[in-house]
Amino acid sequence: MGRAPGDAVAVPGEITSASVQRGDVIQIGGQLCRVTDLLQLSGGAKRLRFESGELLTVHSRTRLVALRTLRRW
Repeated sequence: MGRAPGDAVAVPGEITSASVQRGDVIQIGGQLCRVTDLLQLSGGAKRLRFESGELLTVHSRTRLVALRTLRRW
């Protein structure tokens, strides 16, 4: 588990096109990329936009490991 700013914890987990959310951090080619926007495509796919402006299309069967920030209460 990683530490995030404030009272938040970054937790790794598997994501799919159905579960990806804005704010998820995905490691692609050794680079950490934060999802800033999502666009629903046909067949359950999604196009992800990262802070860098890059785009990635995630198909319905794609599985990725991402960090998701969880707030402690």
